[in-house]
Amino acid sequence: MAATQRIAVGAVVAAACAASLTGCGADSNGSGQGTSGPQQGAPAAPAPKSVLRLIGDGSTAYTGAQPHLPRPERLKPGQKPPQFVVFSWDGAGEDSQKLFSHFRKVAKENNANMTFFLSGVYLLPKEKRDLYKPPQHSPGSSDIGFNDQQGIADTVKQARLAWLDGNEIGTHFNGHFCGPDGGVGTWSVDEWKSEISQAKQFVENWKTNAGMKNAAPLPFDYEKELIGGRTPCLEGQKNFVKAARQLGFRYDSSGVDNQLWPKKKDGLWDLSMQLVPFPGHDYEQLTMDYNFMINQSGTQTQGDPDKFDYWGDQVRDGLVQGFYRAYDGNRAPLIIGNHFESWNGGTYMRAVEDTVKEVCNKPEVRCVSFRQLADWLDAQDPKTLDKLRGLKVGEAPRQGWASFLSGRPAPAPKGVPGAPAVKG
Repeated sequence: MAATQRIAVGAVVAAACAASLTGCGADSNGSGQGTSGPQQGAPAAPAPKSVLRLIGDGSTAYTGAQPHLPRPERLKPGQKPPQFVVFSWDGAGEDSQKLFSHFRKVAKENNANMTFFLSGVYLLPKEKRDLYKPPQHSPGSSDIGFNDQQGIADTVKQARLAWLDGNEIGTHFNGHFCGPDGGVGTWSVDEWKSEISQAKQFVENWKTNAGMKNAAPLPFDYEKELIGGRTPCLEGQKNFVKAARQLGFRYDSSGVDNQLWPKKKDGLWDLSMQLVPFPGHDYEQLTMDYNFMINQSGTQTQGDPDKFDYWGDQVRDGLVQGFYRAYDGNRAPLIIGNHFESWNGGTYMRAVEDTVKEVCNKPEVRCVSFRQLADWLDAQDPKTLDKLRGLKVGEAPRQGWASFLSGRPAPAPKGVPGAPAVKG
């Protein structure tokens, strides 16, 4: 098959929706795609033209601009910044727990978009495992295993619907190797390039690898969709960032930071998770479910059931306290990371869902994906971002936002997000 192929959208959608992996225009319960997503910036772009382009073996396809992504706009002089919140998921996949589909629904019901970091090996069947050649490990190795045909079908369906909802499909790479013995923290720049390339390949060729050539494609060009990720165990960031920058990534979320406004690190937006209050303790905790768990039940993923409610409340309260510290303070984006796991009886899933419901519907709050946040940051006057980065954790401008950001910003260069439309 040629690298790309143009066909009428009606024929493709009809064929795709007839396949077992359908999801075109409906969620897992058959309801229509109609949520507007987070309201931000200028109105969303008009619906794409009724032509799509299959890519490669048809595992992915260009279908036009992503729905539900309003155009970012520059802050006006004296305008208070919105409060951004990013909920992100490491190793996103749909299994018997159905957490991917559940949180896709939670996002839609709460005017939110999210980022789903897809693990490439979740789209590779176990019998084809030798196609994966991980750095410093034998072919077919993976610390998180591989998938079966049903798991691939379910994961692709949710990734398709998530993107159509306005969510982002990033990457958590492949085999999830951690530690000193061949872990990602020991990989060179070239080894990271190989890992990234393979993560793309597994997404771009899932139909061939899984023997599902009649299934519906993912509705995006992954070469253009993939602009960021998070490294396994937050290791290997230094060389990963070097590789990612050379491959055209725009952000990284593999670090630890305070609740401050983001800046670029080696050419990429550093959108790291952050430290927030940890109720009952005199130290702060990283905004990730795994780190809360380690400090509650240690390495036991199913600890004392009598403490599940208490632990869940701790996590929820810590995340919410971090939110209000920013919301009432410096308005720094809050970055939260999670896994689709039922550790400690689903404690962390409940805490995250409660947090989504608490924060995402408040005035001036935008629960967005990393892509949306990066787009907004790119649209701002650099001098405005410099002033925002001067605010400390929880610090609101003493003289108020109108005075603090009252200076007239430089005009946006033509062609960048947020620039005025060209007339004539």
